Amino acid sequence: MSKKLKFELFLLENLIWVLVALFFIINAVVTPNFATYNNIINILYHSSILSLLILAEGLIMVIGHLDLSLESILAFAPGLTMLAATKWIPGGFNPVVCIIVTLFVGAVVGLFNGILISRVQVNPFLQTLSVSIMLRGIVLFLVPFSIFPLPQAYAYAGHERIGDIPVAVILVFAVYLIFQLIMLYTTFGRKYMATGGNPRASFVSGINTGRMVTYAFVISGVLSALAGLITAGRQGAINNSMGTNMVMLAFAGAILGGASLDGGKGTPIGMLGGALLLGMISNSLNLLGVQVNLVYATQGALIFLAIIIDRVRVRTRNQLLHQEQLKKLIQNKEEV
Repeated sequence: MSKKLKFELFLLENLIWVLVALFFIINAVVTPNFATYNNIINILYHSSILSLLILAEGLIMVIGHLDLSLESILAFAPGLTMLAATKWIPGGFNPVVCIIVTLFVGAVVGLFNGILISRVQVNPFLQTLSVSIMLRGIVLFLVPFSIFPLPQAYAYAGHERIGDIPVAVILVFAVYLIFQLIMLYTTFGRKYMATGGNPRASFVSGINTGRMVTYAFVISGVLSALAGLITAGRQGAINNSMGTNMVMLAFAGAILGGASLDGGKGTPIGMLGGALLLGMISNSLNLLGVQVNLVYATQGALIFLAIIIDRVRVRTRNQLLHQEQLKKLIQNKEEV
């Protein structure tokens, strides 16, 4: 493979960071107060919840599936936990135990999705859609009014700061770093990518692809519950509208970040770029005073753009590889 082709493929796979840099530079010039330190921290803080959902959706897309239950898990896991701690169980839970239980609830929902999809062969779209509707209905029934106040330790991740930096920002970057290292340098990461890229070949080679799919949905559930934990901490309460309409933005951010509808592609660092781009777009529109309805329309346009970018990226990559193969064939004929 030529150096030129390697560079073109590298640029194609990391297109999101080019878009992030361009958007930042343009807004630094055009949008008042956009490039200030406080606003950058504000972007990172307000992107933290969506960032976790983007990572959750992106990892599911890498394995070759979709998860529409993320936004409902975000509300269900902390809602169920705090109801148990404040009403159902005498004496309640220690706040630290509440955090563990919240993540555990997310993992259980993810495990439920994963088993039905990998073993029963239920369609992932229909499975996670039905679970999303079911969980949202349960939350609306169980949490008709907000649950507050929350224990300080439970709200810590979404509310507190270390110096000028919100704990949520530090936590999100740590989670992304961990998954980036796992995907690049561990056997689990290699099996995970292989399962998404070619499930049949991976199964033949000895990889338990069903188990990898189940792991993917468990991870997705835990990340969604963690996003719910940060959401609850940020607003100091739990309500039944938490996470509403966020799953499609998570889908868009994952695709912008390099995940593909075809599976087997994408990295956590790329997904982080997708989260930052969406966060900057939302922030710049607010600073420019754009009406809420137009912001909503812009989000819809971003979802459409993400799908187009995914198709263009796949097609361009295939064309580059095809041209390289043709060059090699021509060279081999000339040598003969």
